Amino acid sequence: MPSPTVAFNLDKYLRDLKQEVEAALDASIAVTYPEKIYESMRYSLMAGGKRLRPILCLAASELLGGDRASAMPTACAMEMVHTMSLIHDDLPSMDNDDFRRGKPTNHKVYGDDIAILAGDALLAYAFEYIAAQTKGVPAERILKAIAHLGHAVAATGLVGGQVVDLECEGKQDVTADTLTFIHIHKTAALLESCVICGALLAGANDTDIQRLSTYANNIGLAFQIIDDILDITATSEELGKTAGKDLAAQKVTYPSLWGIEASQQKAQDLVEQAKAQLVSYGDAALPLMALADYITARKN
Repeated sequence: MPSPTVAFNLDKYLRDLKQEVEAALDASIAVTYPEKIYESMRYSLMAGGKRLRPILCLAASELLGGDRASAMPTACAMEMVHTMSLIHDDLPSMDNDDFRRGKPTNHKVYGDDIAILAGDALLAYAFEYIAAQTKGVPAERILKAIAHLGHAVAATGLVGGQVVDLECEGKQDVTADTLTFIHIHKTAALLESCVICGALLAGANDTDIQRLSTYANNIGLAFQIIDDILDITATSEELGKTAGKDLAAQKVTYPSLWGIEASQQKAQDLVEQAKAQLVSYGDAALPLMALADYITARKN
């Protein structure tokens, strides 16, 4: 792979964009009557995190010459959808976790009922936010982005992956193909939508979509493999959530099928394949290239 012709500082890039995303998210939801639901929504939305999904959305838009301000509402919507999935995933009927990002989970603070409703509200608001707040982008592109995100979240994506994940708990005969289906849908689908929706807003053509879809699915699967490894190797303090949950729930994971070393190699191979999709974009792809490497290097 050719060497970049300019230096790229990922730490500064992540720091600067995270600051912009945090400010936009903070401004996106005000507390009004009934206060409890808005407070619950904000509690999880503003709980921190890497903001990787909105940053991927912004980076993909800028790759194709898009305007950061025009992509920001969609970037925020991606974090709203991701937050919904975390709130619901932590519920007693799902993964039953007490901590997320180092804080008590939403249902531990507000109760199961409000947590479910907060997730519902964030999901609905995400689509409204894209439609109502996106400026300077042709309506046809906005519509394509909304449709792509809906497909990524529905039974065709995140929800479908979660269903198969739940069905496989406690089973020891889960194959690598089934595990990959779960994570392509449960994890990679939303990451792919972040990239593709950002690209669509910037006017991506079919070739762009094909390349970026391959890139995003590969980093999404690598992201999940690293998650599986960290669940074994990292502490609860490092993760900001309960470590060892997969083992306790008797979940088949990539390390349980392949071992940690082979899983790490698979994640690295996926990242290299993802980056290969971006070579033709030259230095404009440096942020997405660096973000792919960040996936496998992260510690939480």
